[in-house]
Amino acid sequence: MTKVKIWAQFNHEYGLPAYESLGAAGMDIRANEKVLIGTGMYMSIPEGYEIQVRPRSGLSLKTKFRIPNSPGTIDSDYLGELCVISENTHSSVEMNITIGERIGQIVLCPIEKLEWEVVYSKEELGSTQRGSSGFGSTGTH
Repeated sequence: MTKVKIWAQFNHEYGLPAYESLGAAGMDIRANEKVLIGTGMYMSIPEGYEIQVRPRSGLSLKTKFRIPNSPGTIDSDYLGELCVISENTHSSVEMNITIGERIGQIVLCPIEKLEWEVVYSKEELGSTQRGSSGFGSTGTH
């Protein structure tokens, strides 16, 4: 298990991010503010990793609360507060996020840096069965 240092500037009665089930891939994070939702947490992410912020499927199913830049990336060199950009996709229904409410999940992901190899023709990229077919072309069902 990889250790991530965390400093939480919030009321600890809501707890640190936590896996809410044995098979959960993401740790639920809780609201500490509203709109650009601050979590009150600052973390030191190991070099070579990122934290991804993702929506909670249950909250997205039951409400119009969305995390529009999902997954959001928290880089290893960022030491500011972990904030979640939120959006109410139903303009006529007011969203009320309460402090301590579970609003998203965070997942620690390894990052592999890439290096570009410039080629001088499209044919040098190789070929696949799909080729250059557009979005939605991976199946016929």
